[in-house]
Amino acid sequence: MTATAAQSQPQGSPQDLVGCPNCDQVYRVPSLGRGARAVCGRCHTVLIAPRGETYSRVLALSVANLILVIAAVFHPFLEINAAGIVNRVSLLDVATSFRSGVLVVVSVASVAMIVLVPLLRTALLVYVIAPLTRANAPWPGARIAFRWAQEMKPWAMTEIFIIGCAVALVKVADLARLQFGLAFWLFIALAVFVVVVDRMLCAWSVWSALDEADAQRPKP
Repeated sequence: MTATAAQSQPQGSPQDLVGCPNCDQVYRVPSLGRGARAVCGRCHTVLIAPRGETYSRVLALSVANLILVIAAVFHPFLEINAAGIVNRVSLLDVATSFRSGVLVVVSVASVAMIVLVPLLRTALLVYVIAPLTRANAPWPGARIAFRWAQEMKPWAMTEIFIIGCAVALVKVADLARLQFGLAFWLFIALAVFVVVVDRMLCAWSVWSALDEADAQRPKP
């Protein structure tokens, strides 16, 4: 895949401009050929990476993410065996483990960031991408839904949660016998799928498709 540096020409209408999410440099949207990319000339962040026929794959992975999140909530996450005492923990147990004090806020916030936010963001992506896979007109509110999905991206911390669990489990492995539940492996798969979706999805292409749909919509 060829890397094409975007030209720093911020003059023009807002629809013709793209900003670097890393260094805030503004560029005029370049004309890209098939398989090309536009990268920031200052920090080399990828700005535009259109990939043909990826909507269906992004949609399939997003639906899979929805299934994985829902299934992971209702299955055991971890089993701890210490001194003959066995304790099974699920994500719902984490949410209800603290019922008073400041730790309630910590518990609820943790579950929201590792379950609710990824679930809602994935549902919004499905809502936006589903009609685009068939080249149909976007559903009502698709632009707002995609904006919310993009705003939620830094707060969906599924992969961070998995890394934190791995570090914590290494520290307690000598104190008790641990057995991973089905939910743990579902979250591993979910973290991988989330990264793949973020890598495949080109936000600029989605915004362009929504703009084209708005332009083709008959005026009242």
